[in-house]
Amino acid sequence: MSATFSEPDLETPDGRRLHVYDTGAGDGPARLTVVWHHGTPNVGSPPAPLLPASRRLGIRWISYDRPGYGGSTPLPGRSVASAAADVRAVADALGVGRFAVMGHSGGGPHALACAALLPERVLGAVCVAGLAPYDAEGLDWFAGMHASGRASLTAAVAGRAAKERHEAEALYDPGMFTAADHAALAGDWSWFEEVVAPALADGPGALIDDDLAYVRPWGADPRAITCPLLLLHGGRDRIAPSAHARWLADRTPGAVLRLRPDDGHLSVLNSAVSALEWLAGHAEP
Repeated sequence: MSATFSEPDLETPDGRRLHVYDTGAGDGPARLTVVWHHGTPNVGSPPAPLLPASRRLGIRWISYDRPGYGGSTPLPGRSVASAAADVRAVADALGVGRFAVMGHSGGGPHALACAALLPERVLGAVCVAGLAPYDAEGLDWFAGMHASGRASLTAAVAGRAAKERHEAEALYDPGMFTAADHAALAGDWSWFEEVVAPALADGPGALIDDDLAYVRPWGADPRAITCPLLLLHGGRDRIAPSAHARWLADRTPGAVLRLRPDDGHLSVLNSAVSALEWLAGHAEP
């Protein structure tokens, strides 16, 4: 399910390299540019299963490998909020003034951070199966997580050395995904095979940086988001339990929560086209 897009590299103001993806404007001016925030561990290639709907909706995707993944230079000690400066640099380099953001899984917090920190640029946001901040008051952050995911993020809480030891011994646990998730992986969302392997080709360093960022202060408060926000989440998610989306929805003014009771962490993406349609209708330039 490969797609055609350009992949330029750009230099950030602090001298790092970001590997960028751009589907371009197609046959005419794009109605809306959407910045895709990839999950953990993925590279930043735009979500191929959504490209047919994107063409219908007039959406241009731009995205990038988060620092340490793929062709992007690592950024030691990066926070979730660090994504805002990188997205601004990418948009500026491509001549994009205002845009929407969409993130899945680990990309969700990064999309939320951009919406909170770049209000003059972000027209709308979609967070799919994302986490709430680790310091979220009133949220039992680990409740409902599958044992392997809990162990991985607990190691991150203990610090880099503990997380590195955990990753040196960690094995893929299919039990973190529901039967519906596995069905999605066998269908259109087999696309993940194209973005996970390259993300781990150079080891788990970027994954470790991601997980450390999730359990530290984000540097961005989702409650500051003022643009239209859709939270799409599966009720049976074992990686980012749905209580995270409920917490975000309850505390972000104007947020819309779409909870899919029978979906897990990946099968919820079967509803991503409708989320993209919502974004195209609400993120007005």
